[in-house]
Amino acid sequence: MKAIAVIPKKKGSLQLIDQDKPSIDQIQDHRGVLIRILQCGVDGTDKEIVEANYGNPPLGDDHLILGHECLGIVEKVGQNVTELNPGDFVVPTVRRAYGNTIYDKIGTSDVTTADTYYEHGINLLHGFLTEYFVDQPENLVRIPSNLKEVAVLLEPTSIVEKGIMHAVEIQRRLKIWRPKRAAVLGVGPIGILAALMLRLRGIETYVISRTQAPYLNSDLVEEIEAKYISTKDISFKDAADKFGPFDIIFEATGFSPLVFEAMELLGKNGVLILSSITANDRKVEIPADKINLDFVLGNKVCFGTVNANREHFEQGVRDLSQALLQYPNWLSKLLTHPIKGLDQYKGLVKTLCGPSKGVIKLFCEISPFPEQ
Repeated sequence: MKAIAVIPKKKGSLQLIDQDKPSIDQIQDHRGVLIRILQCGVDGTDKEIVEANYGNPPLGDDHLILGHECLGIVEKVGQNVTELNPGDFVVPTVRRAYGNTIYDKIGTSDVTTADTYYEHGINLLHGFLTEYFVDQPENLVRIPSNLKEVAVLLEPTSIVEKGIMHAVEIQRRLKIWRPKRAAVLGVGPIGILAALMLRLRGIETYVISRTQAPYLNSDLVEEIEAKYISTKDISFKDAADKFGPFDIIFEATGFSPLVFEAMELLGKNGVLILSSITANDRKVEIPADKINLDFVLGNKVCFGTVNANREHFEQGVRDLSQALLQYPNWLSKLLTHPIKGLDQYKGLVKTLCGPSKGVIKLFCEISPFPEQ
């Protein structure tokens, strides 16, 4: 079978390779599930790996198959699998609990304290930009058939779900926490999905980005009854003064200096959720005393969200299903750039690493959906 792979940390190593098709017998206790991959999304993490910034292959291999945003269909199950049947649509979780920490043992490997972690398509596990993979049902989230056309969005949705769910858990300390207003910084896939999840919860939401409206991203924000704000029209500070205070700020820009501005502008009892991975060496001067004082006196919180566990994927299924009802046809508009077939891997990566104008979600259509 074909797969798109790199030799991690080696520039120019992207290639289409042949791999043996996996078997359900690879999973112990007859608990194997064979999945044919239908679609696989790519994002900034894949771009960083392609550009040789990070990534590690599985032990014993010199290459890493890319891809961690996957939708597949079950083709075969082991005799001890009762949770899934052939024909079921599934999305796999990404991180695996191979550590020995308490977090790994209770199914929350996304917050493991182990030094070594395992993530499909990222670190020590092959990814899903291939034709088939085998897993056990504990790692597979079943997708209702009415959601299948947009389910490739579930993995990035799970990151947002984790952030919001953790914010709620943290603020239980306040006994009553009813966030009314939120700001989302950035209007890429994570930012747009964050705005959606906040709107589904009835929170007044402002999405702040640089580009002036109108364009596709700003139109999508307005369609879910959020407010789009360009920093070319009004500064973040002025927007906070005019529309705040913000009880939640969800940062998804990839521009770390903005984090400290968000700390200054967060409302009392507010939560700042960080979702960007920043690997550069930017330095800024900040009003450290003021930020510290306001956080202490204002009972503010700042934390990061990365990866997700099964609970967050399952909440994502529920929220995406609600979105289909509340905002019909909206989710499909995020799927802007399909690339047909693994053979077109050069075009896939050219789009991924090239100018991002007009691109919201780029994905590879690896095999066709079954006929109805």
